[in-house]
Amino acid sequence: MHQRFVTIWFRHLVTDWWVLRRPALKDQPFVLAGPERGRMVIRAANGFAQSEGIGVGMVVADARAMLPGLEVLDDKPERAVTLLRKLGEWCIRYTPLVAVDLPDGLILDVTGCAHLWGGEEPYLRQILTRLRTAGYDVRGGMADTIGAARAIARFGKRGSIVETGRQLDALLPLPPAALRLEEGILLRLRKLGLFTIQDFVRMPRSVLRRRFGTELLYRIDQAMGRKVEMPEPLQPPEAYRERLPCPEPIVTATGIGIALRRLLDIICERLVKEGKGLRSALFMCYRIDGKLEQIDIGTNRPSRNASHLFKLFELKIPTIEPALGIELFVLEAPKVEEVSPLQETIWGGTGGLEDVNVAELLDRLTGRLGKDIIHRFLPDEHYWPERSFKEAAHLEEKPTLSWPVDRPRPIRLLTRPEPVEVAAPIPDYPPMLFRYRGKVHKIIRADGPERIEREWWLEQGPHRDYYRVEDEEGRRYWIYRSGHYTGENPHGWFLHGFFA
Repeated sequence: MHQRFVTIWFRHLVTDWWVLRRPALKDQPFVLAGPERGRMVIRAANGFAQSEGIGVGMVVADARAMLPGLEVLDDKPERAVTLLRKLGEWCIRYTPLVAVDLPDGLILDVTGCAHLWGGEEPYLRQILTRLRTAGYDVRGGMADTIGAARAIARFGKRGSIVETGRQLDALLPLPPAALRLEEGILLRLRKLGLFTIQDFVRMPRSVLRRRFGTELLYRIDQAMGRKVEMPEPLQPPEAYRERLPCPEPIVTATGIGIALRRLLDIICERLVKEGKGLRSALFMCYRIDGKLEQIDIGTNRPSRNASHLFKLFELKIPTIEPALGIELFVLEAPKVEEVSPLQETIWGGTGGLEDVNVAELLDRLTGRLGKDIIHRFLPDEHYWPERSFKEAAHLEEKPTLSWPVDRPRPIRLLTRPEPVEVAAPIPDYPPMLFRYRGKVHKIIRADGPERIEREWWLEQGPHRDYYRVEDEEGRRYWIYRSGHYTGENPHGWFLHGFFA
């Protein structure tokens, strides 16, 4: 497949933007100016001002002498870059690869895209028509190379689409400036009477190199496709990304669901072939009014089950506002992981975390209640209870050591131990009763103490003497006394956990 590029030239980018903000400027000459060496110099002029002989680089004072009614607005150098980035992001609905071509253009890699709009001519026509309707004076060109497409957009007069392999024929009648040459080279070409590309392009390369340097040959090679030109896209494409353009705008939740199912089927089929599964996915809906609606999901283990993934997305489809309609759907998987052979068997159901039903249930709970609702913990190499566990990154993370089973530990451990009032014989007898949050618990059974020393290499402080106690209602608790009993601090008791 031949590469195809579209370049878009905004003839009056920043002045068009000003007209959109202030429609009264549409029918009057105005310029944008900024300070330069102590003078205000024109950096952009609208069509009316240009028709009066006012151009870029002219001093404002001279321009006002020529046209007293000229309105001068302050120019911000970064505004053109910001505008091009926003317009480029809008153009992503037509191709995932869009780059900024400073100071006033965009480059679109449209390889394999045009057939989705019925061919190259309607494809390019729709892009340019939409931009003109939005208020921008644009011209476009399509060719096998960026150099040829850019030359046709800015200097061409006989159509804006160059057939595959016909770059040279399209460039021959154009001026040398169409090759993006430096002003010094253009001046030398004019002095020699070389006013079009056909006047010199077939000269021996050694002659061109000797007279004009390597840049001229380099630009010719770029335009002809002998040198590859790689612009930097605004959004580097995801490795797993699928697009679905719509012949007619979609305005219903049913239509959105059908588009999502189709994209999920495509991307999951690819994941199956490559032995991978997605951990996160993003569904983007490009509206005809230029706005973007999107929803995302995450999974606890790599998944390529289209039905399961659709159920996760289905919870969020009602949040999408189609407005006047959605014209393009994009599904991408930013995070993809390998699926191990062991995971291939879990779809049969083996119980526990290896059961796909458990994994899918956790995904649905996460999608409905939030990402922080599900937690899994693994043992950690610490004696101090608060540090003896850590949160797992995902369901498949394997523990580096086993849970201790020689001594019972509470199912629920408080993040911070809470103080309690205790009545206990001395010195090491278990407590007889304790008061917690205003309620007195009479202890009928107790076991302990279990002394846990503080990890001296991390911090200093007293040890803890833990007791497992049961009250008259059958509830069991894990309480401890901090440090040695001295009689001076009878209330140094804390509740740290609850047994089942």
